Amino acid sequence: RLHSHDVRYGSGSGQQSVTGVSAADDGNSYWRVRGRTEAVCERGTPVRCGQAIRLTHLGTGRNLHSHRFTSPLSGNQEVSAFGEAGEGDYLDDWTVVCSGTYWARDSEVRFQHTSTDVFLSVTGEQYGRPINGQKEVHGMAASSQNNYWKVMEGIFMQPSEAFKAEQYHAEL
Repeated sequence: RLHSHDVRYGSGSGQQSVTGVSAADDGNSYWRVRGRTEAVCERGTPVRCGQAIRLTHLGTGRNLHSHRFTSPLSGNQEVSAFGEAGEGDYLDDWTVVCSGTYWARDSEVRFQHTSTDVFLSVTGEQYGRPINGQKEVHGMAASSQNNYWKVMEGIFMQPSEAFKAEQYHAEL
């Protein structure tokens, strides 16, 4: 599970850490899907494969972020959480890489950083104290089995009425 909390441990940039955890009951593993920086994403609008989005951590209001800092354990690209109250910068934008037209809630997806092209990944390197056992989340240049993600739980919005009409409209 993609996890974050207001800890700046192990981060070369000094920004909030983003880690991977296996606990299913972890309240710090909830993220809100939002439109990319400077864009509006109406609630209930499905996310298209290839669309840029932001993921905002519910507990701290910071966005999933990456930049050209080296991650502390694997030496890949650092992934952190950045911004205040959901506002950050263009380095918070991630492209949803999936098959089909839309991101289906039960399918695996990849997130590719729009500015540096790395894939959001976790490979197994674990931190020590104070976040013992949590895995390093980082950006990898190549796509692999280490960068598939799946939604496990959350609040899912029904598609908007306008979207439903668009999907099922047929001309005579």
